[in-house]
Amino acid sequence: MKRLASFLCLLIATAVSAETLHLYTWADYISPDVVKKFEKQHGCQVVIDTFDSNESMYAKLKAGATGYDLVFPTAYMIQVMHAEGLLQSLDHAKLPNLPHIDPVVLTKVIDTKMEHSVPYTFAYAALAIRKDKIKDAEPSYAMLDRAALAGRMTLLDDMRESIGAALKSLGHSLNTRDDSQLAAAQEVLIRWKKHIARFDNEGYKAGIDSAEFHLVHGYSGDLFQVQMENPKVEILIPREGVTIGCDEMVIPKTAKQTALAHAMINFLLDPDIAAENMEWMGYYCPNKPAKAKLSPDFLANPAITLPDDIAAKCEVIQDLGPDLAKYSKVWDAVKAAK
Repeated sequence: MKRLASFLCLLIATAVSAETLHLYTWADYISPDVVKKFEKQHGCQVVIDTFDSNESMYAKLKAGATGYDLVFPTAYMIQVMHAEGLLQSLDHAKLPNLPHIDPVVLTKVIDTKMEHSVPYTFAYAALAIRKDKIKDAEPSYAMLDRAALAGRMTLLDDMRESIGAALKSLGHSLNTRDDSQLAAAQEVLIRWKKHIARFDNEGYKAGIDSAEFHLVHGYSGDLFQVQMENPKVEILIPREGVTIGCDEMVIPKTAKQTALAHAMINFLLDPDIAAENMEWMGYYCPNKPAKAKLSPDFLANPAITLPDDIAAKCEVIQDLGPDLAKYSKVWDAVKAAK
C-alpha cells in the first residue's frame, strides 16, 4: 500500500508540474497524433480552444481574454493585432525550421521577415456539392442563384469571405473600397440569402456529408476532410476566383508559455510533421521539403492545388483599415434582410 501511495503521489506531482500549452485555433486544424507526439516529446499537455471567425477571435482577445500561448489568425487580422500591440516578437534562434517556409508564400503576406508571425496554412474558400444530388453543376458562384436548391445551400458566416464571394461573382476585387461595387455585392448576397438554409461556419461539413445540404460554401481543408470520407462530395473552384487566406502562428503578448509556444511552431515546421499534419487536415502547409513527402493524390486535389487560370483571379484578403466599416455596413444589411 505504501508503494501504491507513493506511486499515486508521484503521478499527481507529475501532472501538477507538467506545463500546459494553450492553443486558440480553428476547428480540426491540427492532427491529434501530431499533438500527442509534441506532448510526449516535451513532457507537456496541449489544450485547444477553437474559434469560427477571425473577427470573433479578435473580439475575444480585445475584450481581455488571456491564457492563450499560440493563436492561428489569418494574415489580414494579424496586421490589426500587430498594429495594436497584441503580439510578441519571435525569437528566430528558437525556430531553426523557419527556412523550410516556401519563400513564394512569404511574398503573399505582410510580415515577410516573420518577425511576429509564421505561415501555417495556405487555403481558400470554395464550393462543394453532393454530386449524387446535382447532375448539372458548374464551377461558379452562379450555383447560389439556383432556386431548385433553395433550402439546401449554405454560405460562410464570415463577412469578408461571403462579401468577397459576391464581389468576385461580379468581377470585382474582394478588397474593393468602391461604394457602388459594395452596394452591388450587397444586392447579390441578399438575393443568395433567399435561397440558402443559413449562414454557417461549422455545420456545413456534417450537412454536405449527410446530404442535408447539396451545396455549401466552405474552407478548402474542411471540404477536403469531408471528401476523403465521402466520395459523393465534390469540390468546385469557382471560375470567377476565390479568396486566398494564409493562416499564421502568432504568440500573444499575454502568453505564459512563450518557450513552449516557440517549440510548437518549430515542431509544426518539421518536414515529416508538416506532411503528416497536411494529410490529416487537408490544408496545404507552405513547407518546401514537406511537399516532397506528400502523396500525388493529395497534391492533385483541387482543395490543395489551384489551376493556373483560376489562381490568377484569386486574391489575398487584406486589412482595409477604416474602410472595413463599409463591409460591416453591407454585412449588417444582409443579415437584417428578409
